[in-house]
Amino acid sequence: MTPKRSTPVKKISATSNAPPATVAVLTGRDRHFLASRWFSLKAALNGAKYTLATQPNAWIELWAVAVVSLTGWWLQITAIEWALLALTFSTVLALEALNTAVETTIDLVSPDYHPLAKIAKDAAAGALIFAVLGSMGVACTILGPRLWRLLF
Repeated sequence: MTPKRSTPVKKISATSNAPPATVAVLTGRDRHFLASRWFSLKAALNGAKYTLATQPNAWIELWAVAVVSLTGWWLQITAIEWALLALTFSTVLALEALNTAVETTIDLVSPDYHPLAKIAKDAAAGALIFAVLGSMGVACTILGPRLWRLLF
């Protein structure tokens, strides 16, 4: 049995000025606690799915995760090293999703070229570059010495 909604579902366009009750429906705030958490989880998974489906750099990052993970498994890295790699992987992928959100939002609000829109997009991409460079440092620090001993 599904719980009764306190506010009826209304269909609105993305560009309309929606009344507060409609915003509650769109954000899941019209549901009880567990249903609103489920709503939020589905929205987050949709965002992750969109990022992975539409961003070629996310595909490259996933391949890097696979290669580093297989190498870590092969080299039998420690649990703490796995934790550091997992934190690094998730940071890079989270920033990829954030970069996608920034770029999509800027495309929505500024469809024509504007120098400030360019700066915002470039800065979001720059944040991702910092994370990728840091992740390369973490991977080299963890895997590098072991690979060096095996190869030389």
